[in-house]
Amino acid sequence: MKRFAALYEALDRTTSTNAKVAALEGYFKEAPPGDAAWALHFLIGRKLKRLIPSRVLWELTRDFTALPEWLLGHCYAAVGDFSEVMALLVAPPSTSAQALPLEGWIRERLIPLREMDAEAQAAAITRWWAELAEFERLVFNKLVMAEFRVGVAATLVIRALARSFGVSPAEMAHRVMGDWEPTADFFRGLARADADGEASRPYPFCLASPLEEPPETLGDFDEWLLEWKWDGIRAQALRRGNAAQLWSRGEELVTPRFPEILKALASVPAGTVMDGEILAHRGGVLPFAVLQRRIGRLSLTPRLLREAPVVFMAYDLLEQDGHDLRERPLSERRTRLEALLAAAPPGLLISPRIEARSWHDLAPLREGSRAQHVEGLMLKRLSSPYAAGRKRGDWWKWKVDPYTVDVVLLYAHPGHGRRASLYTDYTFAVWDGGELVPVARAYSGLSDAEIQELDAWIRRHTIERMGSNRAVEPVQVFELGFEAIARSTRHRSGVAVRFPRILRWRKDKPAAETDTLETLEALLGPSSAPPEPAQRRLPFDA
Repeated sequence: MKRFAALYEALDRTTSTNAKVAALEGYFKEAPPGDAAWALHFLIGRKLKRLIPSRVLWELTRDFTALPEWLLGHCYAAVGDFSEVMALLVAPPSTSAQALPLEGWIRERLIPLREMDAEAQAAAITRWWAELAEFERLVFNKLVMAEFRVGVAATLVIRALARSFGVSPAEMAHRVMGDWEPTADFFRGLARADADGEASRPYPFCLASPLEEPPETLGDFDEWLLEWKWDGIRAQALRRGNAAQLWSRGEELVTPRFPEILKALASVPAGTVMDGEILAHRGGVLPFAVLQRRIGRLSLTPRLLREAPVVFMAYDLLEQDGHDLRERPLSERRTRLEALLAAAPPGLLISPRIEARSWHDLAPLREGSRAQHVEGLMLKRLSSPYAAGRKRGDWWKWKVDPYTVDVVLLYAHPGHGRRASLYTDYTFAVWDGGELVPVARAYSGLSDAEIQELDAWIRRHTIERMGSNRAVEPVQVFELGFEAIARSTRHRSGVAVRFPRILRWRKDKPAAETDTLETLEALLGPSSAPPEPAQRRLPFDA
C-alpha cells in the first residue's frame, strides 16, 4: 500500500507525461507481481464494486473526527473530493501500519468488507485509518468508494507497462484487453503471449478523429473508403475455437444481451474477429432509442426481442483463420470481409460502401444521414492498418451538425470532484403553453471563466433550494446542441435528447424568445421510438 500510495502521489503532483511514464515504469519493475496486477487493474480504469455506501463513510468520518455535520459539509465544499476530505481530517497515524502488500489489502481487507455487518465495517475502517498516512488513507478511501482516479490516461499506463516488459505498446494493449483476474500469474504472463488468454481477448479498438476541415483537404478521393457513421454500440465479434463473443469498446462482454448475433456467429469460421456496430434493425436501421431498450436489460423477454431486433454490422476484419490482419491495408481487409460475409446468415450484415464520384458529392449525403438513422460519414484511408487507439490521419468521422435549440436555465446542480464547490451541471427548459418544462440536463461546453461567472450569478439569483440543488430566476438563455431526440415518459416534457451540450451562452436573447416544446416535437418525425417505461422523477429532473 505504501508503494502504491507513493505512485499515486507522484502521478498527482506532476503534469509531465514523461515523468508519469517514468514513475509508472519504475513501479511496474519494482512492485511484487500481485501488487502490480492490482495497480494495473485500477490505473486503467477498472474498479471494485462499491464496498460501503458513501453515507456510511460520511458518518464514520463525522464520528471519528468529532466534527459537526455542518463543518464537515463546509470542508467537503472547499476540497471537492470526499476521499480527500476523509484523508485530511483524520489525525496522523497513531500506530505503525502492518507491512501488508497492496494485494493483501485488497484480498484480505477490502473485499471481505462486503460480507461484514455495519458494526464490524466501522471498526475495521477506523482501525485502518489510524494506521495509514495521509496519501495511503486517500488511496484506501478511493478504493473503498470505487472512485479511484488519478491524472493518467490508460494509454500512458500501457506505454509504461510495455517499456517495463520490452514489448510494443500495441502488443501490450492487446494483452491487457478483455476479462482477466489481477493476479501475480497474470502479471508475469504479460511478458509473453498467452494462448489461453488470446482465445477470449479482443483487440484494442481503432478510433477515428473528428473531421474539422473540408474533406477536400484529405487529398486524392480514390484513396478513401466511405461508409456511414453508424449510431449503435461499437463492438468486436470474436469466433475462436467453439466459442463466440461480443466485446463492447468499453471492454464489456455483452454476448448474453444479443442472442440473435451469437446465433449468427456460429456459422462464421473459427479464427475470425470482426469490428463493427450492434444496431437495432428491421428491414433497415432503427433509431438508437430502440437499441437503448436492450442496453442494460439482463432479462430479454420475447416481446422485447420482437420489438427491438438487432444485427451486427461488420466493417472490418481483424483476424481470419487465426491470423492477425491488423497490419494489412484496409483495402485487403475489406475485400476479405466482403468474401467472408457474401452469404452471411440473418444477424450479420456488412457495412455498405458509399458510392460517390468526388468529395463534392459527400455534402448532400452527410446532410441526409439522419433520415437513415446514422450520425454522418466515415472516411477511411484504404492503405491504413488497424492501429490501436486514435491515430490521426487515417480514419475520420464527419458527423452531421447537431440539432440546436435555445433553452432557459431552470436548475443548477453542484459539480463533482474538484468542481464540487461550483454549480457546473444545469437543467434547461423550453416553453410549453406559457410554462417552462425541463427538457435536458447538461454540464459541458462552458469555459472555466464562464463557469465561474455563472456560478456567481446562480448564488445571487437563487429562488428555491432543494438540498444541494438550486432553482434560479428563469432569465439566462443558452444554445444547446444534441445528437438525437426521442419520445420518453421518463421526462415531464415527453421527450429525451441525446448527448446534450452547451454550445454558447446567449446573453443577447431574452428568455421569452426561446424555443418551445412544439419545436422539439417537430424534430421527432413519424419514426420516433416508442416511449420508454415511466420511472420515478425528482422535481428538477429533465
